[in-house]
Amino acid sequence: MKNIGFIGVGYMGYGIAKNILKAGHKLFVVANKNREPIEKIVSEGAIEVKNFDEFKDKNLDVLFKCVTNTPIAKEIAEKLSSILSNNCLVIDITTHNKTGSIETEEIYKHKNIRYIECPVMGGPVQAEEGVLGGIVGASNENFKIAEPYLKNFCKNYFHFGPVGMGAKSKLLNNFLTLGNAALINHLAKTGKEFGLDMKKLFEVAKLGSGNSAALNRVFDNLLEGDFTGFKFTAKNSVKDLTYIQDLLKDFPEAEKVAETNKNYFQKAVDDGYGENFISELINKK
Repeated sequence: MKNIGFIGVGYMGYGIAKNILKAGHKLFVVANKNREPIEKIVSEGAIEVKNFDEFKDKNLDVLFKCVTNTPIAKEIAEKLSSILSNNCLVIDITTHNKTGSIETEEIYKHKNIRYIECPVMGGPVQAEEGVLGGIVGASNENFKIAEPYLKNFCKNYFHFGPVGMGAKSKLLNNFLTLGNAALINHLAKTGKEFGLDMKKLFEVAKLGSGNSAALNRVFDNLLEGDFTGFKFTAKNSVKDLTYIQDLLKDFPEAEKVAETNKNYFQKAVDDGYGENFISELINKK
């Protein structure tokens, strides 16, 4: 049993934290705005701390961060670097911009704290089932130290090289995922407007090269009247696509595709749907 801290027990973080508990570790969590997942994970055996300072006395072996963006991750790193011991390994689940994880690692390096980035592929369901895909950027030594913990919540994980390479791979995968999600939304929305049989439309789509996990995730729920199949918000989509545009600035054709998709989600945010899941935008007027 190891002592593990966790910052960011939310949609994705809850499932990861749950699997850490299932593996028999002692888990310390700190709340942000949303208390529901915190209360749920505490009821399952986690221990809540009131603030970051309380991590200091917990003799943490590992600390997980699963936060919204690079600025938040770096701000937290500045605080934690004077709290955590150099025996602690930080596993950062955050989806960073192209240099964010490198900059975050530098903050920890000043205090000789080990750090790896491990953004993930999959959603809250996959997180709870412990079958996420881990995208790792780390030194070889830190990767080996992290592996036993990655196995708690990942079905597969891939070491792409030093810190920074994981972020680039994650952003390129999100480029594909979010572009696919936007196309699925357009398919569903226009199909409804044309009065097509949505079940048949789905069955036809599955037969072609457009079949994907995202298509099934959206339509399996949509056909039951549930538009929450793709649990990723419009606001977070804009954030990721902003990072993706910056990553692709030397590839103008790809960058233009990212911009088009970002504009789709930005319009939803501007219209007041920023906290809605991607698939809920199908019903947006």
